[in-house]
Amino acid sequence: MKYTGWPEPGDLVVGRIDEIEDFGVFVDLLEYTDRRGLVHISEVTSGWIKNIRDHVSPGETAVCKVLEVDKDAQQIDLSLKDVNDHQQSEKIQEWKNEQKADKWMTLAFGEDVADEQYGTVANELLGSFGTLYDGFEEAAIHGTESLEHTELTDDEIDAIVDTARANVSVPFVTVTGYIHLESPNPNGVDDIQAALKSATGNGEVADEIDLDVTYVGAPEYRIKVKAPSYKLAEDELTETVDRAREAIESRGGTAEFHRERQTEADNN
Repeated sequence: MKYTGWPEPGDLVVGRIDEIEDFGVFVDLLEYTDRRGLVHISEVTSGWIKNIRDHVSPGETAVCKVLEVDKDAQQIDLSLKDVNDHQQSEKIQEWKNEQKADKWMTLAFGEDVADEQYGTVANELLGSFGTLYDGFEEAAIHGTESLEHTELTDDEIDAIVDTARANVSVPFVTVTGYIHLESPNPNGVDDIQAALKSATGNGEVADEIDLDVTYVGAPEYRIKVKAPSYKLAEDELTETVDRAREAIESRGGTAEFHRERQTEADNN
């Protein structure tokens, strides 16, 4: 996807080095339609330049900072020297992500998708998430719920979610804890089984979360949560413990949660 508008002063943009002159470098802006900028020789690098071609090459992809924009004169002044290594790598990765997302849009809506529909969907994702890639990533993690606040149709939301979940690699984190469940009742085993069933959420845990409760050794059970973010994982771990505790305590039993596995020696 390419923007039809203009960049703003201070923006970082990705461009391809086109013409190199003694006074500066012309750069085609790859994220914009028919936009070209100029890096004056004084903005190529810090210090004195003997030969500008020692610092830039035709066809090279570069990240530039926008200094000034004159729409009437169709002129964009750029700087190479004002972009540090971290900014460059981060911007290049963002640009590559948007190229991926552009392909996902085609997968979701077809090669022959109308420009109007493409623009409408893209603007909804950009307005809600900042980038197309972030919109697809949120759809992969949170499903239709992440897009319910948009003006997209149900069919469009389903297409985005299905495509996202088939193509987006979502980072996951795993957190683990242990819970001791005990019941003084004669039917204590049934009490513990009920507590474990409650702990697993009765099958109502969110799709993006993988929850596993397993037996370690009486009376200890391990709770492992895999989720797209540390916060989601920690929240689900807390809720799982709370569900188990509420269930066992309602039957006269007790629940004790801890992060590390406790051995018999630890308890003595």
